[in-house]
Amino acid sequence: MNSSNGPLPRVLAGPGGPAADVLAELPGADLTTLQLEVARRRAAKLRGPDVLRRYREDRFTTPAPLPFETLRRVEDALLSAAPPEFERVTLSPVTPLGTHSTVAGLAQHRVVPTGRGTEVAADPTNGLALEAALRRTGVEPVRLTTLQRVVRAQPPGPGLFAHFSLFGAVTAGRDRGSLAFEREHLVEHARFLTNAVRAAGARAAGFQVTTLDNRFADFAASVQDALPDVEVSDDSDRAVGRDYYFGLCFTVTADFGTGPAVVGDGGFTPWTARLLGNAKERLLVSGIGVDRVASLLNAPS
Repeated sequence: MNSSNGPLPRVLAGPGGPAADVLAELPGADLTTLQLEVARRRAAKLRGPDVLRRYREDRFTTPAPLPFETLRRVEDALLSAAPPEFERVTLSPVTPLGTHSTVAGLAQHRVVPTGRGTEVAADPTNGLALEAALRRTGVEPVRLTTLQRVVRAQPPGPGLFAHFSLFGAVTAGRDRGSLAFEREHLVEHARFLTNAVRAAGARAAGFQVTTLDNRFADFAASVQDALPDVEVSDDSDRAVGRDYYFGLCFTVTADFGTGPAVVGDGGFTPWTARLLGNAKERLLVSGIGVDRVASLLNAPS
């Protein structure tokens, strides 16, 4: 029988075709077994020089280009600025499959999957959101912070690394009415983040607010009143993140001697509301790029 008349050519038609359809419908345990067996067979064909060549050439496996000492100094400075209300947690380097796309809306092709129904962490605030959702009981907000080395399958470019460290923080709680939760904790994160970049060596810190809902229109003024030593401004022209956040988002800038540069980002998200199936849940997330800060510290004045 001619194999061209059988199912094999159709199944092997290529990525995004019938082969992907067949594999996507396999039960989770069966797919994991298949992936592990494929990995075992492929690894069995490799020798030491093959692995070394891949290590040298693959941008996902080569070391960070920044000095370890600088990165560590930045990490310690950022963590030291965390208020005592924020519990430091150590996240796993992997999250359940679909965390970044289902919860946070990140395109799945930007995430590195594993063979065991998980995916490599691409953003610590996603993992913190999962942990915060588990801890959400009662009226008291849950505040968490962490440092995590993440991997993101983004196209290579200037300042874009395949793996990098992020300092993340989340505050999860219940809607208190009149945007009281949102106003209080935005000021809290703004103070936290601007103190953190100063602790890392910034001469000045800035906070740019983008209003996505007119109900949040006076929040920038609230932040400025609470933080008179921080330059708070409006960034109505911001293009990125408008679908990622709701209500309000922001960026954090820092000047390490070469002029202000964006080093952090954050805003309100519906992630815990989705995870808990409760529209009254609120979540504020924020992060600072450790490698970004380290590269600015290393830049010539």
